[in-house]
Amino acid sequence: MPIEPTRPEFRPDPALDRAEMESLQRAIAAEAMFTDDETFQSGSKALTIVGVDQSFLEDRVISAIVAFEAGAVVERTHAVSPLSIPYIPGLLAFREGGPICEAFATLSCTPDLALFDGSGRIHYRQAGLATHIGVIYDLPSIGVAKSLLCGAPAEPVADRPAGWRAPIHADANVDAPDGTTIGYAVQSKQYNHDASTSINPLYVSPGHRVGAKTAADVVEALCAGYKLPEPTRAADRYADEVKRNLC
Repeated sequence: MPIEPTRPEFRPDPALDRAEMESLQRAIAAEAMFTDDETFQSGSKALTIVGVDQSFLEDRVISAIVAFEAGAVVERTHAVSPLSIPYIPGLLAFREGGPICEAFATLSCTPDLALFDGSGRIHYRQAGLATHIGVIYDLPSIGVAKSLLCGAPAEPVADRPAGWRAPIHADANVDAPDGTTIGYAVQSKQYNHDASTSINPLYVSPGHRVGAKTAADVVEALCAGYKLPEPTRAADRYADEVKRNLC
């Protein structure tokens, strides 16, 4: 059966002013659980994992969801929605979160875990897109970002081999005690030869009901030789497919 919001009052409203948006994010962070729950102690149960990504068409956004079970695609769905505000660092959910909720309303399976193209706890107010949507649906969620929004890596991240990872710690820009591990830099793939360029790491963070280390473990296991985990990689391809058809 379709997943329903458990905290609909947290649905992102682009009509709010900036102070109201930031206040809502702090309330969401207070409700988020950045530790593992029983979902990841499920024994032989095959988890239904969804990847969420988006593609853009002028003033519209395509929000794509691809669901996997035991490594196979079991559902693809999407929504096409208007965009109300521009991109503002730290407030991405208020631009793209509502459209993602519209896509979730079209999903027929019930996910056990969602991976988002964006941050979770690696966020100024510990409430990135993955945390925001995860709390709305009380859904275990992970943020998988291609760039670092805030926080400080424990080690330099350049030119690292595949399999390397390092914690991302809260700093003065994050509403958390300094040194709190808010995610990981994860080098999921790297070139196997000398080259003038290298592949940057992913920045993986817990969204809701997942711990930081588990989030990194899950993403690394799902990359299967690619930089991106397969659920978000498939969602990215599907969003582009829908975009081509609309064009």
